[in-house]
Amino acid sequence: MKLRVAIVALSLFTLHAHAQQSVPRPKLVVGIMVDQMRWDYLYRFYDRYGEGGFKRMLNEGFSCENTYIPYVPTYTAIGHSCVYTGSVPAIHGIAGNDFIIQQTGQRMYCTQDDNVSGVGTDQAEGKQSPRNLLVSTITDQLKLATNFHSKVIGIAIKDRGGILPAGHFADAAYWFEGKSGDWISSTFYMQDLPDWVKKFNAQKLAEKYLQQDWNTLYPIETYTQSIEDDNAYEATYRGEEAPVFPKKLRPLIKDNGLGLIRSTPFGNTFTLDLAKAAIDNERMGNNPGGFTDFLAVSLSSTDYVGHQFSVNAIEVEDTYLRLDKELEAFFAYLDAHVGKGEYTVFLTADHGASHNPLFFLDKRGNAGYFDERNALTGLNALLAEKFGQEKLVRSLMNYQVHLDYDIIQANELDEEDIRETAIKFLRTLEGVSFVTDMENAGSSSIPARIRERIVNGYNPKRSGCIQIILDPQWYSGSPRSRGTTHGTWASYDAHIPFVMMGWGIKHGSTNRETHMTDIAPTVAALLHIEEPNGNIGQPVVEILNK
Repeated sequence: MKLRVAIVALSLFTLHAHAQQSVPRPKLVVGIMVDQMRWDYLYRFYDRYGEGGFKRMLNEGFSCENTYIPYVPTYTAIGHSCVYTGSVPAIHGIAGNDFIIQQTGQRMYCTQDDNVSGVGTDQAEGKQSPRNLLVSTITDQLKLATNFHSKVIGIAIKDRGGILPAGHFADAAYWFEGKSGDWISSTFYMQDLPDWVKKFNAQKLAEKYLQQDWNTLYPIETYTQSIEDDNAYEATYRGEEAPVFPKKLRPLIKDNGLGLIRSTPFGNTFTLDLAKAAIDNERMGNNPGGFTDFLAVSLSSTDYVGHQFSVNAIEVEDTYLRLDKELEAFFAYLDAHVGKGEYTVFLTADHGASHNPLFFLDKRGNAGYFDERNALTGLNALLAEKFGQEKLVRSLMNYQVHLDYDIIQANELDEEDIRETAIKFLRTLEGVSFVTDMENAGSSSIPARIRERIVNGYNPKRSGCIQIILDPQWYSGSPRSRGTTHGTWASYDAHIPFVMMGWGIKHGSTNRETHMTDIAPTVAALLHIEEPNGNIGQPVVEILNK
């Protein structure tokens, strides 16, 4: 009798275990964010890519050719949050890389968490977590759907690039500390680094990579998609005489520290080294229970290189040609360790980048710099003259007007009058297309496409009360600025790649407009799990092989 009961119990357990795994899913999902990757980089350098990296994704996978960011401002933390939540700042609360808590005037870094401590570091860089993110991520939803059996890890040189995609329930998030050259985490996730991470750090790979010169991968005369190497639009490394090849990195460590690796293509190599180590040591894609795991990787060095050298630089072209080879090797690693056709990968970006305005002007285009400092000074002077109080505007950060509500309330000033005065002044400034009161943005006389992005980007508790929209090819800076940046609504900042490949993905493409918010619900549909709780996107059903 006891034997029969044991056999029945074992049978029920086996049936239950089988039922758990009966929903078809990939063994591993890998999300790859290429920081500052404009959509056109898929094709600008296409002829020079190999067959196993970007081309493999396009030729085996599915590409959404017109994917746009549906909010302003277009910054890194917001982009990573949007991709993984299917939501926008109005809902998910990440209103910038930095933002101001409007009620208190406190400036807040997107992943700042003073209630945790660093792990693997005693520096302030370790005091980070996803607590400022107000909604769930697709990685959180996978955890919930599998009763926390799935493993989720986030990795990026930038803290925000590793933390925000990994979500609140992640097993770990790791980011790079320039002072030590190590990968670190925080007590939000763990009390001590795993032994495999300690061993990885002990290799001192950042220092080893920086012992080599950065020369072009191919003969420099073949870089015909870029302008001349020695030009007026690029910034130098500290201690470098001119921003030209070959770049002798080892002597530059003295002035730049090991953080120098961020601004070289070797930062991407370093990141993918850790990603492979995580897959191997954490058995990602080979979950003991057969559950789907999720690795969120953000490649930050493309952004650092882009900011320093700008869109048309040989450095940018070389970085993408090298990244193409890195992706080829990474996909081959996944084929071998997880199994070809057993994993799903998506590749996208958090934002794009503008051409350098001086370059654009030199080519006889319309462009310019919005002098944020002078604008703030002039605005505060005007308001002080009219209302009798100094510095009524705290900041123009994120192309928004942030008022000092303490002064306004203490002196019983008319806030509506202050806003109207500020709007009239800002509209007179060169390079400004539109200025709108955020509370009335939905009905403002602004083209609908831009108006919707303003509304989506506005979080009343964390955003300024007035939004400034600049003319195309204008951004905050001065003619002394070198390199480039991003943050605006225009296509060069807001048109991003979105390509999926692998398990459950059709081969093909679509030219219909899709949005950054559509990525998370598409992954949710693929995995048969609930979409993130702040999601406003729609799944791109053409992608799914059903």
